[in-house]
Amino acid sequence: MTPLRPVDRIAERKLRDKQARRAQILQAARRIAELEGWPNVTVRRLSDEISYSQPVLYSHFGSREGILAAVAVEGFQELGLVLEKARTRVRRGSTVEAVAVAYLEFAANSPALYEVMFSLSLNVAFDDAATPAELRFAFSQLLDLFPGQNSKAEVLAEMFWASLHGMAELSRTSRFPPGRQKERLRVLVDHFTS
Repeated sequence: MTPLRPVDRIAERKLRDKQARRAQILQAARRIAELEGWPNVTVRRLSDEISYSQPVLYSHFGSREGILAAVAVEGFQELGLVLEKARTRVRRGSTVEAVAVAYLEFAANSPALYEVMFSLSLNVAFDDAATPAELRFAFSQLLDLFPGQNSKAEVLAEMFWASLHGMAELSRTSRFPPGRQKERLRVLVDHFTS
């Protein structure tokens, strides 16, 4: 293996530093949102929180919306991994049920992250050529629940997702009584597996 030239080592270090700053900004945004809500996640607040100037934050993301969109994309990657794990590790029972439970637990355990992914108006493309790979990955975990359905698979996956999202949102906002969640889940799974 050829050793890196000094110029290459410097470029590599700068890239690592940039990636570390980006991760630090996103972590701080998530932490503030979990504690105080998304309205309190501002570029000024993040700048103060992580001791970088506002221009540094703008150089990474362009705007506050860019930061929130990056957090949302990161959230879809995490959701995709959670759903993949649930889908591929089922030993007994229904894969559809395992994925539904994992989805609802993700939404309940990460309410601020779930909110930025689905409830805030962000410029993140869905079902488009510009859709980030992380979103496609998360959706593919739902799509894989309906093999052999050909043209209906995407619509089934969308309807399943819409049902899960509705349950998550209505539970999060206390519109659904929590005591019937298991019953709702059973009916949903029966509907999509029959």
